Amino acid sequence: MNRSYSLHKIVEELNSPFKMDEYSWFKFGDKHYAEKFATQLFDGFIAEHEDLVLSGQDIVILPSPYLSIPTASNFLCHFFKMKLNNYLFQHHKKACAESKIYRNQTYVTDYGNLDFEERVLLISNDTYYIDRNFIEGKLCIFVDDIKITGSHEHTVNKILDQYQVKGDFIFLYYAELINKEIHPRVENFYNYYAIKDVADIVEVINRASFQFNTRIVKYILSFNQEQFNYVLDHIPVEKRTDLFHLAISNNYHQITDYQNNINTIKTA
Repeated sequence: MNRSYSLHKIVEELNSPFKMDEYSWFKFGDKHYAEKFATQLFDGFIAEHEDLVLSGQDIVILPSPYLSIPTASNFLCHFFKMKLNNYLFQHHKKACAESKIYRNQTYVTDYGNLDFEERVLLISNDTYYIDRNFIEGKLCIFVDDIKITGSHEHTVNKILDQYQVKGDFIFLYYAELINKEIHPRVENFYNYYAIKDVADIVEVINRASFQFNTRIVKYILSFNQEQFNYVLDHIPVEKRTDLFHLAISNNYHQITDYQNNINTIKTA
């Protein structure tokens, strides 16, 4: 079995079925909205797939692939898992397990502006690893925030085929682009809707509900010197330290475009 579910359907570019400012803050690290969206996603999903969830199968939940720095969808996945486990508990079922697909990313290009072919080509040089034995024969729920071209799902299915994983697979999305006449760059329209300048970045980072994710780390590391210094001057020391250690944990210090800013944090 291989199926998908999306809560919101995007049919008009400027008439989003979700609040675009909230989605943008979520993408840049505000976990408050990750929890809100996860609750909405779970409620919609369970209304349609209760029988599947309660079928007695062992369940494994997986966020979108990453190496060391979680993606925004990882936080969506985290809160979705909490809702799911609470639901399973209420029905006297075994809790779900969690796994991940490890991804060694090779590019700095902004993925959200690309079409399907460009996305697949871009990520084809990335390397992936999945624990086949852990997820084999289970109901695997892959959680992501948005489906635009289907390249994410295509890549995960390719990985599953490569590792010859057998099981039931369902792909969950908070939103899905249904109208294929809308260019995939609409993804970045949503991503950056509430993020217009470096001051917006600082405001999000200083929220109590903030946690770094892959998107915001890469975005900050790509700033020019003036923008980058502004960020460092307006966030707490512990946030600067977190940024440094996350950056090197993902080997960003080996990417030329990021090296100057990483060295600046280290010497700050």
